Amino acid sequence: MAAIRIFGVHRTREDWIGIIVGALIVISPWMVNAFDSQFVVMNAVIVGVLVLSLAGMEIVVLRTSEEWLELACGLWLTASPFIFGYAGPLQSWHIGLGTIVAVLAVVELLQDWKLSDEELARHGM
Repeated sequence: MAAIRIFGVHRTREDWIGIIVGALIVISPWMVNAFDSQFVVMNAVIVGVLVLSLAGMEIVVLRTSEEWLELACGLWLTASPFIFGYAGPLQSWHIGLGTIVAVLAVVELLQDWKLSDEELARHGM
């Protein structure tokens, strides 16, 4: 019964979780002191700011395009260690945080799948 309610309504707490995860992605290179590659640091900052911004935008105006973009960011972050070839604690952080972002986006997409534009517009109220 609880699983049905999880997929029933898009809650703003899920957007706040997205904001927190986005902030963790931004600071992840500093948390593990991983500055070997500027590309890796820039990737983390850019993806983190995108996730943070998209989750913040969902609080204000909910659109399904934001969840699709969050899903893309989560999948990109999960694949980044393999694309850029880095390992260690930062790899674990990025795979874990990317997975959280992707799963959260899928849950939100399932919740919003059958909502009309009017119902999406009433989300933050």
